[in-house]
Amino acid sequence: MFDLKWLRENPDAFDRGLARRGLALASAQVLALDREWREAQTKAEQLQAERNRLAKEIGAAKAKGGDASELLRKVGESKEAQANLETRAGELRGEIDALLATYPNLPADDVPDGPDETANKLLRQVGAPPKFDFAPKDHVAIGEGRKQMDFARAGKISGARFVVLSGALARLERAIGQFMLDLHTNEFGYTEVSPPLLVRDEAMFGTGQLPKFSEDLFLTTNGLWLIPTAEVPLTNLVRDEILDEAALPLRFTAWTPCFRSEAGAAGKDTRGMIRQHQFAKVELVSIVHPDRAEAEHERMTGCAEEVLKRLGLAYRVMLLAAGDMGFAARKTYDIEVWLPGQNTYREISSCSNCGEFQARRMNARFRPKEGKGPRFVHTLNGSGLAVGRTLIAILENYQQADGSIRLPEALRPYMGGRDTIGAER
Repeated sequence: MFDLKWLRENPDAFDRGLARRGLALASAQVLALDREWREAQTKAEQLQAERNRLAKEIGAAKAKGGDASELLRKVGESKEAQANLETRAGELRGEIDALLATYPNLPADDVPDGPDETANKLLRQVGAPPKFDFAPKDHVAIGEGRKQMDFARAGKISGARFVVLSGALARLERAIGQFMLDLHTNEFGYTEVSPPLLVRDEAMFGTGQLPKFSEDLFLTTNGLWLIPTAEVPLTNLVRDEILDEAALPLRFTAWTPCFRSEAGAAGKDTRGMIRQHQFAKVELVSIVHPDRAEAEHERMTGCAEEVLKRLGLAYRVMLLAAGDMGFAARKTYDIEVWLPGQNTYREISSCSNCGEFQARRMNARFRPKEGKGPRFVHTLNGSGLAVGRTLIAILENYQQADGSIRLPEALRPYMGGRDTIGAER
């Protein structure tokens, strides 16, 4: 969401930001509605002032015993005209707000230009992909070979893009999530939250999923939405609140199921667990002072990276181009893990600085120690990490020639102390 006063003063900057996103210029349309809205408001205020003057004349006429009928007629006309103008002003403001709600956040100055992922910038590469003395399998072959990853039965229950994990793989998924939560809460200072999985329209609007991306979501029959990420309930914890500056930063984490319709992913990643309608993710959310947002972005990304370092997985960090960022982000780092089964890096975390964009939509503010009036907080979110994709990475990177899976040392306490998932079925 955008500050209308800022847009009036910076129409060119608004248009440049949209152009970097690959969108048409829009300031002229918004400002035309804005002018009409302010004109209606001004006329309504003028009519109110005129009616105040007429009221004095009516009082004076009656005091003298004169006829005030003509003045009363003018007052009636003025009231009706003012009511019509106020109605029109309300309609125009609604149109402006609805229009502004469809525009994404503007890219930060240091975000590279480009229409899609081909313009993303490699920032760093950490660790080396493993070398095998046998032909490595992908996670589907590994999981189905163990009879602990079942897409066929999941299909009978729920349809495509679902999976049933069982036995050691189900426990491994649980171990990964527990390890991530413990790391983020014990070492990085995040507060663990168990949030609702069903949210209202207002919550989805606050983080930017609505109104534009309803087709990517699941809506229940009673009008609640299944969360596509815990970012939604975690960020909305501060909705309509004014926090004390001393309370900042707030850092939340949650391990939840996530639900996405993948409406725009037809034909993409149809094999395996890479892209599913239901998946688990550990989410990180920060609510911070505006002056600390950039530093918090680097910190959050480092927290997500540390998960991969502890698990011994090779990865790289990419700075996303303007045309590849999510709707609410002003700057995003993607962390991509090496997957031998695909012989490439795939996204496992996306850490975004949203500035005040979400805070404006949520009316989330803080009271500064100095200065007048509350200010909008800045919000950040990131995966710390996607649990299913982490499971995929462990299966593929730690597979052994005999069919067993070596476990990263960090996960062994969560797997009953074992260091290997045996080749046995």
